[in-house]
Amino acid sequence: MGSRALVSPLSPPSPFSTAWDDSKVRLLHFRRRIRPQTVFLHRGMRVAGVARRASRVFAAHLSLSIRCLPSPQHLIGCEAGSSCGHAPPSKCRSLGTLSLRNRYFSGISCGNGLIPVPSYQQGEWKHPNCLMTFTEHFCSGLKSVKGNPTVDAKELYGKMLDSVTVKQSAPPNAWLWSLIEKCENKDDIKLLFDILQRLRVFRLSNLRIHDNFNCNLCQEVTKACARVGDIESGKKALWKHNIYGLSPTIGSVNHLLSYAKRHQDPKLVVEIMRLLKRNDLPLQPSTADIVFSICYDTDKWELISKYSKRFLKAGVKLRKTTFDIWMEFAVKRGDTESLWEIEKLRSELYKQPSLKSGFLCAKGFLLEQKPENAAVAIQLLDQTLTDSKRPEIMVELQKLVHEWPSGVLKFQEEDQKASDAALKAGISTMISCLSNMGMAVSVNPENPTRTEPILS
Repeated sequence: MGSRALVSPLSPPSPFSTAWDDSKVRLLHFRRRIRPQTVFLHRGMRVAGVARRASRVFAAHLSLSIRCLPSPQHLIGCEAGSSCGHAPPSKCRSLGTLSLRNRYFSGISCGNGLIPVPSYQQGEWKHPNCLMTFTEHFCSGLKSVKGNPTVDAKELYGKMLDSVTVKQSAPPNAWLWSLIEKCENKDDIKLLFDILQRLRVFRLSNLRIHDNFNCNLCQEVTKACARVGDIESGKKALWKHNIYGLSPTIGSVNHLLSYAKRHQDPKLVVEIMRLLKRNDLPLQPSTADIVFSICYDTDKWELISKYSKRFLKAGVKLRKTTFDIWMEFAVKRGDTESLWEIEKLRSELYKQPSLKSGFLCAKGFLLEQKPENAAVAIQLLDQTLTDSKRPEIMVELQKLVHEWPSGVLKFQEEDQKASDAALKAGISTMISCLSNMGMAVSVNPENPTRTEPILS
């Protein structure tokens, strides 16, 4: 035991000692190998720290040196013989072109010193001796307006730009609303969005207002974009985070969807619905009504099936008109399976069927060659609807008999002649059932589809 304690940890292991084993030998070699690298790493970190501190000291010294310099020609040149010792605004240049410029302050040289002025107030400054105020017009004013905006829009834009950049005061709200109403082309919309961005910055920097504009303003801006056909600008109003201070709402979405409906553009519907999802806008029944009608008019069954699942999953209570469009699309395609699924969803929300949904169910029964059930569906409408609605039942029955068979046969993949004969026979049987139920309906035996329905 004593001899074992006298052995040095750095001395070679004795073959008669048990203190040295293979693991300790490997640990010793590992420490000897990584020690130079660790020392080098620590030295590098110390050098980097010294370099950072030196750079900060050098930057501060350089900034003080620049501010103490006399007024050179490349900063602001003063006319000779001027009483106040400085030049008018047309002869002056700001420090925006200097590379050695402080991040938060820029200087205005006058006399022998450089007066620091906050960067957001460079448009207006006062001379310390004569206390005269000079105004510097921004280079992005009316001279930079491109395109062919209307005279009224350009005039309103100029007034608001002068108020924000020159007078440093908030323009009247009536000017902005008037500019929105007077937008007639895409160049006017560009002016509108430019002044919106400037007003947003002015509200933040001068008025300390961090809130966006109200929702009504956003809707009117989107409505103006849809009116002139500038949909790309209208999409910017749907962004949750934008530089214009606009608050996206479902009303703005409906304005763009209405444009897509007028132009029968299902691709635009897909883009708008994608923006609606990305910006976390809630789905509304009015939006579903417009989307479903566009899908019906453009024969996009896959699209209406996709968005119907999305609306139902979000818990949106679809309107009766929306269900009517959806069910009519299924009947037009001859898809009775989808028709009954939609009818089941409708009956869970609305106990009483609408006039259109009742006749669509009757058409579904006729497609399944169940004319008796079709007659029962029409009789149920006659019993549940009010007296003011009964004349509309006769109008819908005439459409079913005269117009519907020729329209539904276009989507039949099977023998159209056999389907036409089956529909004629089913309609004839349905008319007979209605007569037996108390409805006086006269049918031409030679042409069963030519009828004159008369409700008793």
